[in-house]
Amino acid sequence: MKNFVLIGAAGYVAPRHMDAIKKTGNRLIAALDPNDSVGVIDAYFPEAAFFTEFERFDRHLEKFRLSGGQIDYVSVCSPNYLHDAHIRFGLRHGADVICEKPLVLNPWNLDALAQSEKAYKGRVYNILQLRLHPSVIALRQKVAKASPDQIWDIDLSYITSRGKWYYASWKGAIEKSGGIASNIGIHFFDMLIWIFGDVVDNEVHLQTHDRAAGFLRLERASVKWFLSINGETLPEEVKATGKSTYRSLKIGKEEFEFSGGFTDLHYLSYSNILEGNGFGLAAARKAIDVVHDIRNRSGQWNEKNAHQLASLPLSKHPFER
Repeated sequence: MKNFVLIGAAGYVAPRHMDAIKKTGNRLIAALDPNDSVGVIDAYFPEAAFFTEFERFDRHLEKFRLSGGQIDYVSVCSPNYLHDAHIRFGLRHGADVICEKPLVLNPWNLDALAQSEKAYKGRVYNILQLRLHPSVIALRQKVAKASPDQIWDIDLSYITSRGKWYYASWKGAIEKSGGIASNIGIHFFDMLIWIFGDVVDNEVHLQTHDRAAGFLRLERASVKWFLSINGETLPEEVKATGKSTYRSLKIGKEEFEFSGGFTDLHYLSYSNILEGNGFGLAAARKAIDVVHDIRNRSGQWNEKNAHQLASLPLSKHPFER
């Protein structure tokens, strides 16, 4: 039985990590979050120590180690801009670290973390759960068997409606979240690069507070992509159903269906990591390079490659920063 510590226990994705820790037969000994709305812990590890102050959390772990305890893994579910610091914290405590996406915001942070891995002899793993999805694995195998000269046409749309709270949170601050591409798009960019190969060209056509769009040329695919948190960009047929989320990945004219099968992907991720087969720093790099590049470019419209949803009228930012 391994000892886990969780940073970011009140976040949306934290229960998936708690569930994975429990299902793999391990235990959570301590958790940290400045928000104390963490009653969900009771469903998994009611005996886990909980802290809202980092200093007391750090002291608790130090006392645990001095008394002979071993911290095996630190799971990081904190806001994006804190991942780097929290990963380093875990490594300094002699643990391996399991971190949500994006692993870090900038490519050079990966280089520094690689040095920290060597110094503290720990490993850093990224949750890249779409690589474990059966449909995604089957698609990768299909592409690998196809003619190497074949270039696949991809149309990616992901719209997940967010209210005004989003802009008041860390997610609405590009310096903390990394912007739309990092916050909601990195899952898909990683998946597409994993399937269709390295980036050849990266165009950014539009980038605002509530959406981003562009054209990504991969070794074996041409990808038009559109990401949005504005419900007004939902297709009319989706609005009519009352749904607030739309995800579409078309390969040619065919819709690639992978909406199901997500239930156990964090459990599978943890199982692979515990077996020594997780996705490390090198696996995370290519997608981080892409979203960093997108974030640091201004949109330049390209009529030929533009995504159809990108031309919808823009909304105003609800808050002035």
